[in-house]
Amino acid sequence: MSPTDIIRRAGARAAEGFVGPGLVPDLVAGLTLAAIAVPEQMATARLGHFSPEAGFLAFIAGTLGFVILGASRTMSVGADSTITPIFAPSVALFALAGSPAYFMLSALLAIMVGVVVLGAGICRMGWISNLLSRPVTAGFLVGISVHILASQLPVLCGLTIGSGETLSRFVELAGQLDHANGYAVLLGLGVLAITAASERVDRKWPGALIGVGVATVVAFALGLERHGVRVLGAIPPPVPHLPALWPSMAEVARLAPLGLLLAMVVMVQSAATTRSFPAGDGAQPDIDRDFVGVGLANLVSGFVGGFPVNASPPRTAIATEAGARSKRCGLAAVLAVALLAIFGSPLLARVPSAALAGVLLFVALRIVQFRLAREVWHASKGEFGLIVATAVAIVVLPIETGVAIGIVLSLLHGMWSATRARVIELKRIPGTSIWWPLEGNADSEEARGVLVVGFQAPLSFLNSEVFRRGLLDAVAHAPAPLRLVVLEASSIVEIDFTAAHVLCDVVQACRAKGARLAIARLESVRAQESMRRFGIVDHLGPENIYRSVFEAVSSIGAAA
Repeated sequence: MSPTDIIRRAGARAAEGFVGPGLVPDLVAGLTLAAIAVPEQMATARLGHFSPEAGFLAFIAGTLGFVILGASRTMSVGADSTITPIFAPSVALFALAGSPAYFMLSALLAIMVGVVVLGAGICRMGWISNLLSRPVTAGFLVGISVHILASQLPVLCGLTIGSGETLSRFVELAGQLDHANGYAVLLGLGVLAITAASERVDRKWPGALIGVGVATVVAFALGLERHGVRVLGAIPPPVPHLPALWPSMAEVARLAPLGLLLAMVVMVQSAATTRSFPAGDGAQPDIDRDFVGVGLANLVSGFVGGFPVNASPPRTAIATEAGARSKRCGLAAVLAVALLAIFGSPLLARVPSAALAGVLLFVALRIVQFRLAREVWHASKGEFGLIVATAVAIVVLPIETGVAIGIVLSLLHGMWSATRARVIELKRIPGTSIWWPLEGNADSEEARGVLVVGFQAPLSFLNSEVFRRGLLDAVAHAPAPLRLVVLEASSIVEIDFTAAHVLCDVVQACRAKGARLAIARLESVRAQESMRRFGIVDHLGPENIYRSVFEAVSSIGAAA
């Protein structure tokens, strides 16, 4: 399917989502989504050194961009507390936080992320989302959670802490705790408690909005501003605007690595959201089309002066549980947020900063996957080490460096897993035509002059030498005379150039031992194509390729 066909199909599906039954459930779900999104978007914006209205603008732009081309009917896209701690400190290295240059670079970063994610979707590269393993992703979220805590605990306490490294900020906070504003602490912890309690009772309850509303009323009624409790102040409407400055090529080049890194994280989280919340009608998730939608969402956000946006699993879960049936849910949420941002400014101006800090503290605690970490600990201590290593790297090092290290660790772990494959000998189960890896003294039937082996991994440059040594070692220790070596290849789904040459060498080595090599159950179409393309079929001989091990063994009349 061509890129034009993908976009045309996405537009047609989007148009279908705006008509049809289920309008009332979509409106109700949209209002529920808006109630969840309002405090979260304001809090996330402040986490990235933006004004609260910038969070509203990011939500509106992100949602509209996704609605146009995305596939999911319920996915919520907007400012996200997972990616904001990644790009905000990095952008602040190039421009003073809150300056016009800072806003310009953030908008540019959103456009970069949009281009990469949109391109990945059009080129059907959804497989990229699988490059981060679950343990590495869990460690990544732990590190992000620590960064959120480091930035928001001072706000909760009504303190001003320098913008140093994460650990130094905790140290500085500990030294100033005796100067904390008790009223601000109570307000923030109250919001945290209300939000957590609401989610435990019913996730559809707008606990964050309720908590922020209660904190705002209490602060206003008791006049806590006079006691040092900080409030947001005047909030202008979220008006789209082009950045006041345009970047130079040098600035584009400096941001490019961060843009690629951020796009990777956005794709991983978007794909996870797509898989977790499929359409209720049984339709298969379309990760590539959702990439197109999230990519356009970032482009729209960047061009209207916003910042990078991302798919939100919690908000998507809320929309799904609230009964959303189509993209009208997102449009209803956009309308509700826009109306509140335009006409609710006097009320929003009274919101205590500590209340938004309480929302973010809840988010920081919620994104840590404690249950997954516990499962990994019990199942694989080595992979639990990936969680710890990734989290430590993100906390101790510059956050973008830590994320990059996490990605590298995930890829190294995948390559290490591929190299662990070994050649195993298969035995025939008595009375059957099945060859199986039997251990110890398990009963088996012998096929004289036949050696059957398996290799349970794709054949690539990563493990080709392991395959060569293992097979030749098995041949060397097989009872003589050896007439046939059968490679059971049902698990070999791919063969690369290096492995193809190794396989040809193995064929020749078996012939030198007086045996011929046969390949059975090579079911992968890709592997079959590689066999032809690299000349393995010609070197092996097409007569030595079989659909089953039994057929291969029977070809020489050696079955037991």
